[in-house]
Amino acid sequence: MTIASPAVSIVLPFRNEAEHVAECLESIRVQTLEEWELLAVDDGSEDDSPRIVRAFAEGDARVRLIQPGRVGLVAALNRGIAEAREPLVARMDADDVMHADRLRAQADFLDAHPEIAVAGTQVELFPEESLRAGYREYVRWQNGCVTPEEIAANVYVESPFAHPSVMARAEVLRRVGGYAEGPFPEDYELWLRMHADGCRMARVPRVLLAWRERPERTSRVDPRYARAAFDRLRARFLARDPRLVSGRAIVIWGAGRKTRLRARHLMDEGVRTVAWIDIDPDKIGRTVWDLPVHPPAWLVRAPRPFVLVYVASHGARELIAARLAAMEYRQGDDWLAVG
Repeated sequence: MTIASPAVSIVLPFRNEAEHVAECLESIRVQTLEEWELLAVDDGSEDDSPRIVRAFAEGDARVRLIQPGRVGLVAALNRGIAEAREPLVARMDADDVMHADRLRAQADFLDAHPEIAVAGTQVELFPEESLRAGYREYVRWQNGCVTPEEIAANVYVESPFAHPSVMARAEVLRRVGGYAEGPFPEDYELWLRMHADGCRMARVPRVLLAWRERPERTSRVDPRYARAAFDRLRARFLARDPRLVSGRAIVIWGAGRKTRLRARHLMDEGVRTVAWIDIDPDKIGRTVWDLPVHPPAWLVRAPRPFVLVYVASHGARELIAARLAAMEYRQGDDWLAVG
């Protein structure tokens, strides 16, 4: 028998969020799904935010304030997961705002799709005056990856979810070991690890989270979220992907300097490629790192190689996808996009 409204544990790590946490807590309080508990994990705040959360907890028995001291984000997240008593775990950040139907929509979705381990939502960025074109494009791309197949096909491009939009099955989070500490973005590492474990991930196709953009966002100032950290992390998981260790010839689309620098991480992981693909006539016919540079037409051959599209521009990537489709290359089976 299915449960109409599965219960949810909300894991909310916070540090020095007195300016925004009350708005966040209010958005949780008014959720249309009422069967939730909030695990607010204070990561050593030095401002008024613990007092605000404590006052909120005094008025709502569903709220627990946990204060382990300054332990860091990963330890705070894992503490919340360890304390969670419900079958579903929802992430939330103290400066973001939930749509009133967020928890119900995700819980109902996971209840209706028992094969799905993680369900994100579409998000909207705010406030308007802080938004940059690059982040707008990232959210547009992310919101467009909805089905498990779309997320799996694009998991090496970027992190497929806004972290505070995610709801996951507690048993799966614990089985894969929760969040890992290291020189990498902790959420993206978890999604890649779950993908490698065979977990299916999807997105509820509704905007159910207001995701705050601000200059001091951790992803902007912490070296764990730098471009090189993403590149190294992707390469580590990509090098162990069954499609790259099957013995099939591997080629990289893109022979420019920026592409080569990103591809270097993959080669350092032991992946051997046989050629580069490029459309630049000045590169075609040359060799780069002792590998020949061929035009796209070279891919019409048997046996068919596996193509890693390292061109980062979203517009260019879409044109390449169309060209590969015209050559009957199937995304996921014959090629993957890499951010």
